[in-house]
Amino acid sequence: MVIKVFLASSSGSTAIKKKQQDVVAFLEALKVDYTPLDIACNEENRMWMRKNVPEDKKPSTGIPLPPQIFNEESYCGDYDTFFDAKEDNTVYAFLGLPPPPGSKEAEQADRTRIVENGTQEDNEAERNLGDATEVPVKERNGDAHEEEERAADGEGDAGDEAAAGDEEEEEEEEADEQAHVEDEEEQEEEDLHSEEEDELQQLEDEEEAEVQEEEEEAE
Repeated sequence: MVIKVFLASSSGSTAIKKKQQDVVAFLEALKVDYTPLDIACNEENRMWMRKNVPEDKKPSTGIPLPPQIFNEESYCGDYDTFFDAKEDNTVYAFLGLPPPPGSKEAEQADRTRIVENGTQEDNEAERNLGDATEVPVKERNGDAHEEEERAADGEGDAGDEAAAGDEEEEEEEEADEQAHVEDEEEQEEEDLHSEEEDELQQLEDEEEAEVQEEEEEAE
């Protein structure tokens, strides 16, 4: 794996020159092999760098400035992310390289790995303990008996609901029959009252006819 550092040999910016010097000096101090690629004198290097810096890593202007660091074709970062990795003792991880034995980063990685392995072992031990724990037969039978009782209670409740539904239907039928009987009685009363009115009218007509006949005879 080749570390590529894109630089501008003829940059007029003092800040860029200082950042480039910091990156190169630190890589040389770590004895990390790298290849410097000049973008000031080589148009191909400049175009390749601009093309391969991820869009979300580019500045607001859209033009990334040196130094830019790659591991082969993989983008590592710019000076700011390199500086953060240096402060956190994670430069090798930043470069995508394994840390050399005895380095601070290697020791830190070992401690992290030990903690992670210990956590995994604890979790595995807890899972094994949970699997090894068996429920006594009596408890299992008790649970099954409780489930049967709950099922029986459920069936009893369903039966009670069905019986209640039948009673409601019967009450509704009785109410309908009672209403029908009352309607018939009311109709009979109305018919009887109508007949009485007809008879009374007929009697009045007959009395008027008799009175008229008597008056005619008197004349």
